[in-house]
Amino acid sequence: MNVFINDIPLILKKSNEKVHRHHYDLVLDADNHFTSKDLVGDVLIKGADPQLIDRIVRLMEVKKLKKLNSLTLVANKKKQLIEHLKDQFKIVKAGGGLVLKDGKILMIYRLGVWDLPKGKLNKGEKTQDGAVREVEEECNISVEVLNKLPKTWHSYAFKGKKILKKTSWYLMECTDDSLMKPQAEEFIEEVRWMTPEEAMEVLPKAYTSIAFIVREYLQSLKSGKV
Repeated sequence: MNVFINDIPLILKKSNEKVHRHHYDLVLDADNHFTSKDLVGDVLIKGADPQLIDRIVRLMEVKKLKKLNSLTLVANKKKQLIEHLKDQFKIVKAGGGLVLKDGKILMIYRLGVWDLPKGKLNKGEKTQDGAVREVEEECNISVEVLNKLPKTWHSYAFKGKKILKKTSWYLMECTDDSLMKPQAEEFIEEVRWMTPEEAMEVLPKAYTSIAFIVREYLQSLKSGKV
């Protein structure tokens, strides 16, 4: 489960999953005393339980943890921890696509941030159908789905409610971009084809969840999995 709270990755791992301690700047146990100021770089906390999840979510929502790059929680009962995390939010489902054409990636520029086309599913709409519809509407192109990509979850507040948006991502191929243009109603200013190198250059100006999807695709491309 790839969760992003205030654009910071929250990673949940089971206790029997391999964890390399040297990959982290700080390693803690759940019962260790720590404050938000201690959470710097890539942090690992072992023995996570529902009480810790509650505390961590509050810290990540309320405090501006600018020095925290990622937070990994290791738990004996990972599934229960995930369900406890979900229970704190209203779940909203969305779909989106990483669209390819001639080896280039379609990026959109919205509200000062580089993004991938995506949007909420309509009631009763199948996930893949919604993802295709959103991509085609936001960029005025035609696409076909090639494969699935990892899902992402990111939190935000809306009208006083805590929302956790589950986005199902798909790898897509553009079949027609002759009339391509940004959907102004969705505050999209630009739609641009980028080489993998160009896409990597703009990722620092993208949401962390978007950067995660692009990097996952490029890594799978490099390893020959797609």
